[in-house]
Amino acid sequence: MTFRFSAGFAALGCVLLASCYPYNEHPQKKPSTKPPEKVLTAAEQQKVKEQRELAQKQEDLKKEQALKSAPPETAPGTTAGNTTAPTTPGTEAPKPPTEKRDFAYANKVPGKEGFVFSPFNNKVIDVRDIPSGTLVQDPTYPASEMKRFRVP
Repeated sequence: MTFRFSAGFAALGCVLLASCYPYNEHPQKKPSTKPPEKVLTAAEQQKVKEQRELAQKQEDLKKEQALKSAPPETAPGTTAGNTTAPTTPGTEAPKPPTEKRDFAYANKVPGKEGFVFSPFNNKVIDVRDIPSGTLVQDPTYPASEMKRFRVP
């Protein structure tokens, strides 16, 4: 019987000793090294600056050429042949009234894609299939009240 206890203690000791041995989880992984950051010298910095200025000048020249090649605009009261029409100062053609209303934008519900808070009563509204900037009517109000807002 003592042989069984001694064999059991020996086996238990081997298991405990094996569990204490450090296990290498990444045996082939090498430590990562970042590539060194490229530091420009003063001459290289000057060269980059000159390239940016040259590109800006070329862009400005293109804009000037586009403005020069555009047809001249006619002044009010003139026609394309530069003949002035008989108008008196202060009597311009009345412009048609343009009714452009600025509508409120709804606020997005954080964490819920496609849902917004109504700008009128802060209730959650589903606008999943409606593109951004579209004018929609608030479904929580009757159609007669015309409560509209834009989708963000």
